[in-house]
Amino acid sequence: MKWLIRILFLVVAAFGLVIGALLLMPGDKLATILAEQVKAQTGRDLELTGEVRLSFWPVLGMETGPVTFANAPWAGSEPMLSAQSLAVGVDASALLSGDIRIKKVLADSPVLRLERANGRGNWELHQPGSSPESGASAQAVESRPVTLERLELSNARLIYLENGAVSMDFANVDLSARWPDVTAPMEMQASMSVPGGAVEVDLTIPDLPAFSTGVVTPLELGLTAPGGDIQFSGRVNLAGEMDGKATVTAKDTHKMLAAFGQGGVTVPKGLGQVANVSGQMTYTQDGRISLRDMIAVLDHNRLEGEADIQISDPPQITARLDAGDLDLSDVGGSDTSSGGSQAEGWSKAPIDASFLALANGRIRLRANSIAVPGMVFGKSDLTLSLDRSRAVLEMHPATLFSGQLNGQVVANNRNGLSVGGNLTANNIDINEALVTLGDIKRLSGKGSGHLEFLGVGLTEDQIMQSLSGKGHIEVGKGVISGLDLDRLMGQGKGSGGTTVFNSLSASFTMKDGDLTNNDLLMKLDNFRADGAGRIGLGARDIDYLFTPVALRANSGQGISVPVRIKGPWSNPSIKPDLTKVIEAAAEGKVKELEGDAKKKVLEKVGKELDTTVTDTDQIEDALKDKLEEEAKKGLLKLLGGD
Repeated sequence: MKWLIRILFLVVAAFGLVIGALLLMPGDKLATILAEQVKAQTGRDLELTGEVRLSFWPVLGMETGPVTFANAPWAGSEPMLSAQSLAVGVDASALLSGDIRIKKVLADSPVLRLERANGRGNWELHQPGSSPESGASAQAVESRPVTLERLELSNARLIYLENGAVSMDFANVDLSARWPDVTAPMEMQASMSVPGGAVEVDLTIPDLPAFSTGVVTPLELGLTAPGGDIQFSGRVNLAGEMDGKATVTAKDTHKMLAAFGQGGVTVPKGLGQVANVSGQMTYTQDGRISLRDMIAVLDHNRLEGEADIQISDPPQITARLDAGDLDLSDVGGSDTSSGGSQAEGWSKAPIDASFLALANGRIRLRANSIAVPGMVFGKSDLTLSLDRSRAVLEMHPATLFSGQLNGQVVANNRNGLSVGGNLTANNIDINEALVTLGDIKRLSGKGSGHLEFLGVGLTEDQIMQSLSGKGHIEVGKGVISGLDLDRLMGQGKGSGGTTVFNSLSASFTMKDGDLTNNDLLMKLDNFRADGAGRIGLGARDIDYLFTPVALRANSGQGISVPVRIKGPWSNPSIKPDLTKVIEAAAEGKVKELEGDAKKKVLEKVGKELDTTVTDTDQIEDALKDKLEEEAKKGLLKLLGGD
């Protein structure tokens, strides 16, 4: 028995001497020993500076000043971890039984660089000489249960690199985590300062051991940011790939975008100043997000469909969406309803087209109706292509003004705003179109045609003043209000009343905001009308000569009374052009006077010559005959004849 007591005494004494030696050992010597052990276990350098303090029971721990832990040999030259101070504590009693229960890991101002390339992560640690796949020592270490009671990183910077490219870089992060038991979920909270406040992250992984070995495991994620929040419930793997139900709620999209580095981007009303987007989300390692069974409530608009998003700057989007009644009447930023009426001119408020830079991609949209500034589309099938602040809207077809449009409209905001288009229209309600586009209310009917146009400017007024292009139009049976051709041709007064026509056709060109037409042709039952002149699309005025002809008047020769339409669109004057009438009448009177004079001259000559003359060509023959007769009489008298 005495020998057993002596042995125990010697062991305790020896252990006490070792502990005492360690406690009395200088800090730099302790740091050297720790660095050597870490190098032996991981193959990486650990550098500790400043004072190193150790504790042994009940927590085996270490506190040090500035520290750096080297990166994997295949990764970048920057250390995997660096911090201004580090404190680590392990449950000493659990360690004796083979369990690793980390009581605390505290780091001040750490910089953690996580890198992944070719299927390897720099956080995977192995002893020198062992491989990630088959190293026996590594397997032995990894087989030990490891738990974490307290992890705190203060003022941290977290960097994640994928194949040498930075995927995430977050600074000023406070992070805490706990995993108290092998069977318990790992819980993590993080906070990061951003413009407008802070982003708060709450993450739970129910099965951390399975996740750490690469198995796909459940994940619950909640993110709260200035202006909104993001929720995710699904599955995740070690590479960060995710699949599950995602919901994005933005109470203030402008503020939320600014928090994620997109400050200054303006989202028009109707496209999600307030938004709620949910769907089945899949995120892959190459930065692609797929949304299926998506429902997007953007302000007062609701859309359903699917979308694929490539995370980049800006995002690349491919989507197919269905909507009911879509209201985009505030897109563009100008207010055409406030201030003066349209009759006073086009709006001079700046058009904000910055939203064209929000994303690139291609979006297919089908809707029952779409309200845009100044007009409303009916049931339409559209494709919107976005490429570096240039949008192309293809219509195949779109319903507008009770008819259909095919073609495309382009808005380009790369170097100043320009708009253009190439459109074909069928069965358009002319009155609805003219009232909407130019407040012109006097012409109605169903029409078809083609239009090519281009306008440049930062306001509606500048664009309309610069319009150029060409086109043609054909209208079937229709009505002109404020002009009565029957009264005009019968009494010379054509104001008031209406004119019903059978057809109308015209071609035109546009330049500097002026539309010029020289071949208008209108056909009526008893009349036809030609037209030519200028329509000021920018100035909102008109100077047009309209010339109707009464086909059955004047024994079928027709009577024409030109009409000049001149003045502002809102109230043009419509009057007969008396100058043209007088010119026509004067020309007819002159011919009549010429005829009377000619008739009288012929009668006088005939009387004098004692013959009948009906044409100027007969005067010479009559004179010859008269001279011959007089000469003959003179000769006979001279010869003494009778």
